[in-house]
Amino acid sequence: MYIPGYAYHIVQRGNNREACFFEEENYRVYIRYMDEALPRYGSCLHAYCLMTNHVHLLMTPDCVDSISNFMKVVCSRYAQYINKKYARTGTLWEGRHKASAIDTEGYLLKCYRYIELNPVAAHIVNRPEEYAWTSNHCNAWGDPDSLISVHQTYLALGQNQQQRCLNYQKLFSEVLSPEDCQAIAKAVHFSMPLGSEEFISQIESRTGHKIGFSHRGRPYAKLVKNKSLRPL
Repeated sequence: MYIPGYAYHIVQRGNNREACFFEEENYRVYIRYMDEALPRYGSCLHAYCLMTNHVHLLMTPDCVDSISNFMKVVCSRYAQYINKKYARTGTLWEGRHKASAIDTEGYLLKCYRYIELNPVAAHIVNRPEEYAWTSNHCNAWGDPDSLISVHQTYLALGQNQQQRCLNYQKLFSEVLSPEDCQAIAKAVHFSMPLGSEEFISQIESRTGHKIGFSHRGRPYAKLVKNKSLRPL
């Protein structure tokens, strides 16, 4: 369930973790599909990174079904394009995308960095701005990008675009801690919110659902030591 006005970290992976982008044109087509779908389905995109076999997005929906409709249309159109272009059949994507609600106060800017540092973590480039298919060029360096909508937290980094870019660049001078990286990765893997106890309570109140595992068997709680990580 998506709550309008809350930021979400979205991950969509290729089937069996295999490639979903094969050449530069593919990335451009996916970006074009996103550009067309964002205003149509009422979603704001704050950060993104298109990796070879998966996609990271940071989005805020206007409506409860904004992200679901956006992802459905973009992924479906892109899969059809790939199958036609390369004369292939079968599914391209792993399945339904993963989504994690992000606590703006504690984790949003960390999630920005986590997404845009993916190519660095994968040892593809040494610096995030060296990777072509990412929002870092816009958020850190001010390059125009029609996909990006400014989040209020990013806006608070400075009084003008130059100040915001400089302060955003400074964030990348500090390495994300292994604990933060693990927290963000686990949260999106299990499609659970990431934030403070108060934030978790807000999500529970807005959705009407208690957050926690309810299936039989050995509980997974031991896998998540951070109290801010409670599985949906």
